[in-house]
Amino acid sequence: MSKVLDQLVSLLNMEAIEEDLFRGASQDLGFRQLFGGQVLGQSLSAASQTVGGGRLVHSLHGYFLRPGDAGLPIVYQVERVRDGGSFSTRRVTAIQKGKTIFTCAASFQGVEEGFQHQLQMPDVQGPDSLKSETELARMVADKLPERMRERAVSDKPIDIRPVSRNNPFDPKPAEPVKHVWFRADGELPDNPALHQYLLAYASDFGLLTTSMLPHGVSVWQKFMQVASLDHAIWFHQPLRMDEWLLYSMDSPWAGNARGFSRASIFNQAGELVASVAQEGLIRLREDLR
Repeated sequence: MSKVLDQLVSLLNMEAIEEDLFRGASQDLGFRQLFGGQVLGQSLSAASQTVGGGRLVHSLHGYFLRPGDAGLPIVYQVERVRDGGSFSTRRVTAIQKGKTIFTCAASFQGVEEGFQHQLQMPDVQGPDSLKSETELARMVADKLPERMRERAVSDKPIDIRPVSRNNPFDPKPAEPVKHVWFRADGELPDNPALHQYLLAYASDFGLLTTSMLPHGVSVWQKFMQVASLDHAIWFHQPLRMDEWLLYSMDSPWAGNARGFSRASIFNQAGELVASVAQEGLIRLREDLR
């Protein structure tokens, strides 16, 4: 496991400070606010620590309510909504400075037999011959905003490799479809819940920006105000974050200063392991043009 991956695993390993009350550190990735994927992963980690009986999360639905402060820890309060014969439900509230910044509900289930079918995996270029986002950032380091440059070119815990690219400094209108490969930068322990926390963390990278592709704009442009509003994940079957996963994203709609994106996540065997959906703010600030 690389040093940066070890740090991320530690970040998602929540500290229990009271019954159903947890504390998590924060990580500054150079964005204007706390990275939403961190809050997703930590919320899921906190909720999972209150569920027993071999049940793993199968769905999570959350809302980002306030920007988080990357310089402060977060307190997570877990409510045990229900433990039924087949499912357990938890509600998580993430708090900073006495205010809720994120809330979610997560449902957990044990393994059962049932009907099976799935979407076919897209036929795209494999990850081995692709450059990582970090390598691509190092090629244009001089163009990156100073506040983000060091983070953009440093080693990452998640290796993300885009199948196709759109110049973020001079974006052109493109089809609202994006494919990237990602995996953790190192071998991980055989802890199924940990792999789910890490997938939740990684699922917030690049999803919302798919809805910006048809409009020829990017998050690097100062006149764009971009923020996640909500996020949903469905976990379909066991997965490993230390093996390549294909994140296949598309955006069927944008309007009213919001963009909607959805995605399917496949392993290299073509098995659909998770699905994701997100809506976010993609506001054009004419006063900043």
